[in-house]
Amino acid sequence: MGKTAIIGASSNPSRYSYIATRRLADAGEQVYPVGLKAGKIGEIDILDGMPALADIDTVTLYVGPAHQPYWTDYILSLKPQRVIFNPGTENQELYTILEKHGIRSEVACTLVLLSLNSYSL
Repeated sequence: MGKTAIIGASSNPSRYSYIATRRLADAGEQVYPVGLKAGKIGEIDILDGMPALADIDTVTLYVGPAHQPYWTDYILSLKPQRVIFNPGTENQELYTILEKHGIRSEVACTLVLLSLNSYSL
């Protein structure tokens, strides 16, 4: 598997970002949960701020369109191969920005992709 940054990570076990982080890790993905507040997802630290990360294959978004401009430059700096827009995060403006930088947008649910064994690039 590869390396995934989870943008909008939360230490709340009922949040989809929490569940996705756990399931990605269980599937063998190297996960980097990034959020506004430090915390933990199981034994995995949530990285607050915008940490420097290298060789990220996928960014999976759990931040709604109204808050995505805050994260756009950071996402671009990660140079992922793709960005997954989970339900509720769809944003045509960001798709266009990513396309201009050669980054593929995928409107999908990370949890569904995992359940179908379709997550890998």
